[in-house]
Amino acid sequence: MNTKVPRLLGAALAVAAAVVLPAVPAQAETVPSPEAFDDYLTGLVGTTGVPGLSAVVTHGADTVFAAGYGTDSNGDPVTEHTPMRVASVSKSFTAMAVMILVEEGAIDLDGTVAAQLPEFAMADPRAGEVTVRQLLDQTSGLNDTTIDVVELEDATSLEDYVSRLGDDGLAADPGTDWAYCNVNFNVAARLVETASGQPFADFMRERVFAPLGMEDSATRDEDVLPGLGSNSLFGLWIDREEVPGFLDDSGSGGIITSAADMGRWLASQNGEGPQLVSAAGLEAMHAPSEVQDYGMGWGIESDGSLAHSGNLMTYNAVEWIDPETGYGVAVMSTGAGLTDVTWAAMEGLTAIAAGEDPAEPGRDRQLIELALGVVALAAAGLGVLGVVRSRRWAGKRAGRRAWRTALRMVPVLLPAVLFAAYPAGVSFISGGRTVPWPQMFYFALPLTVTLMVAAAAGLAVAVARVVRLRSAGRAPAESVGSAA
Repeated sequence: MNTKVPRLLGAALAVAAAVVLPAVPAQAETVPSPEAFDDYLTGLVGTTGVPGLSAVVTHGADTVFAAGYGTDSNGDPVTEHTPMRVASVSKSFTAMAVMILVEEGAIDLDGTVAAQLPEFAMADPRAGEVTVRQLLDQTSGLNDTTIDVVELEDATSLEDYVSRLGDDGLAADPGTDWAYCNVNFNVAARLVETASGQPFADFMRERVFAPLGMEDSATRDEDVLPGLGSNSLFGLWIDREEVPGFLDDSGSGGIITSAADMGRWLASQNGEGPQLVSAAGLEAMHAPSEVQDYGMGWGIESDGSLAHSGNLMTYNAVEWIDPETGYGVAVMSTGAGLTDVTWAAMEGLTAIAAGEDPAEPGRDRQLIELALGVVALAAAGLGVLGVVRSRRWAGKRAGRRAWRTALRMVPVLLPAVLFAAYPAGVSFISGGRTVPWPQMFYFALPLTVTLMVAAAAGLAVAVARVVRLRSAGRAPAESVGSAA
């Protein structure tokens, strides 16, 4: 049998089928339903107890989900149009403002800041070598450890802010090391003002928000912010004013926006819808520096996606995009606690977008605060008991060598020592970021109160023991013995 005949016949039939039969389209990518995102967030809000939360999911140019949960401090329902502070998510907006002016030729991205902003002067001569790009990818050498960031919080404008850097220095040669420092983006925002001839707020409104249709957004709280954020103390959410500081019009953390507006921003960042800069400009903003996987206001994840969190004392936020799949996610909350629910929510939403099961939301905050509450109560109880027993303690040690008695005081004084070093310890854990005392009474309120109670209890016991020791030292020997 000639085997070429069936082969030729098969080939002919295949060609005929290809011509006659309609092509079968490739299976379209399945976008999860809005209900899938809503069910997850409804459970997360109920489990975590966050007072107000909003979120948006985009795919390409489309917003596939946007919603709000809970209430704001005025008791009004949170919706996708409720403006909230997004803290350091603002950095990517400031970078966009700079890049717009770069493409217009008003700013030289790789030129020095000092040449384009003469008022930028520091006590360190290396500051003259800092480039605009290094500000945006945080490799400028600016660092909380060598800058008085507490003084900067009293600034009344971006111009005033930059002028206060005159007696500060750099922590490293420009371009050689990465350090997260808000100063980078506030200097960049001032550069936007001088290069454009407009106040930063006006430039953002006219050149960023308006072209993208971001109608709920601003850079000053009195413009759009409907209420207060909050902190959790042993399970109770407390509405509070944001810690005083340089926020209005700041380039590092001043943006206030809504989930609906963030949807427009995320789509644009993924190269869809209205574009503020060229594709090359967008790519440059998303590219890592030579020393860190950090772009211009974006952290670059190991899977190629980009994300940036924002944490103030009473608000949390996060943004995420995946240029490969075209998905974008943003989550914002009106409550800031020991754990960041927005990051967990973002991870859950991205898992759903990828067709995966999200991790079940946990009660980490409640469990941590419950444990801290128990510790605080125990410390207070032990303090009372120690004061009550201080006479007996002193009687047993009357006449003993002073150094032995002093050693016995160390355990009760240790909590006070830890409390005194508390802000420095948190600053160290935060990678060198400066966290001053007032901030410890906001997002970390349960931990701060617990440490404070333990320190106060220990000091009370120590004082009571010293007073009893002095009394025992003045008393007759037989009286001391009977007291023991």
